[in-house]
Amino acid sequence: MTLRLFFAAVWLASYALAVPPLTTIQDVLYKADGTRFNGTVTISWTSFQAMDNSTIATQSTTVKIVDGNLRVQLVPTTISTPATYYSVKYNSNGRIQFEETWSVPSSAQPLHVRDVRVATASNTAAPDTGAGASTPAQETDIVGLIADLGARPLKGPGYAAGRVAVVNPLGALESVTGSATDCVRVDGSSGPCGGLQPSFVDGDSPNGLVDGSNTSFTLSAVPDPASSLAVYRNGMLQKTGQDYTLTGSTIQFVAAAAPQPGDTLLAGYRLTGTGSDTGTTSVFPNPQVLCSGTGAATGNTALTSIGACAIPPGLLAPGDRVEIRFDFAHQGTASGFTFAILWGATTILQRDAGAGDALATGRANAAILAAGAQLDSQSWGTLLPFSATVATAADSYTSGLTIDFQGMLAQTGDTLTLGNYTVVRFP
Repeated sequence: MTLRLFFAAVWLASYALAVPPLTTIQDVLYKADGTRFNGTVTISWTSFQAMDNSTIATQSTTVKIVDGNLRVQLVPTTISTPATYYSVKYNSNGRIQFEETWSVPSSAQPLHVRDVRVATASNTAAPDTGAGASTPAQETDIVGLIADLGARPLKGPGYAAGRVAVVNPLGALESVTGSATDCVRVDGSSGPCGGLQPSFVDGDSPNGLVDGSNTSFTLSAVPDPASSLAVYRNGMLQKTGQDYTLTGSTIQFVAAAAPQPGDTLLAGYRLTGTGSDTGTTSVFPNPQVLCSGTGAATGNTALTSIGACAIPPGLLAPGDRVEIRFDFAHQGTASGFTFAILWGATTILQRDAGAGDALATGRANAAILAAGAQLDSQSWGTLLPFSATVATAADSYTSGLTIDFQGMLAQTGDTLTLGNYTVVRFP
């Protein structure tokens, strides 16, 4: 009886000591900033049969990672039945930092994490049902999500990536069609940028004989809209429909309101732009002062802008003339000075004056051509002799242009001041 009990104890001890083969995973883990990872790693798996026919039950284990050091022993799964993968979750600072999947081969030597990491797995571990477990949230679980998703715009049939989006009449997102250089309008249509810009005519003097009997007078252009027309007779505003009627560019006074000899007629109105409706007549029949004022002073020994006139886009038209007048004052007698006038990037004139020149003045003209302008200038000073120039400029004026007044001293100590400048546009 005693011998039987002895063999039974030996058999139980040997059975208890028999464990499945294990593979060691040992590595040092770092964070992206170069510091070592600290936390825990939770490894879970589903039930499988090991290579020695040992039955491995569904379970999980948690291993601490201290100063980046990871060491864990796991049963190989590459030849298990069925093929099984370990689900690995890295925890740090109280939350899951990232997850990955391991496939552990049989190895007598320790393996690194890179040796067991796989991108996908056909059989994932059972979900963690512990205290920190979570399940996927459904759309209906989130208050208001369904309504918010229903309110968002959807892609329409004309949607294309990389283009300006517009909302179609059904509320879906479409892409604007057209050339890459087109401009998009508020209604979602596209077309070439620019076009005719609204313009104003002030102080137009209607053409016609003022003799007390003539009642028909012609404007320089067609008002658009017609309701923008304001006609003044001797400074008194005339009433449309009562004192006159307008047809195109023709003002027809009623007989009782016919202008009398000595009367003065003036009109102001709007235009759609500077297109064909104005013919060859300028939309501004009177000269315009574009810029006028005093400039700054400089003591620099390099050309410095001390005044500028910015002409906006669409203002100048072929046939216009721009007159530029300027006056410089030199304070001191220790140094000569230089002044220059620029039309865009083109120098109209540049003169070098002596120390004895207390004043310098001049004028320049720009005749606006179909493309660019023809420039001429005149300048002189207290001692500086008279000089005249003529040249051409290719600078485009359609998108706006700046007239720049520059000055400098030959050496420091004196001051050069732009006393006055005026830029006038003549139609």
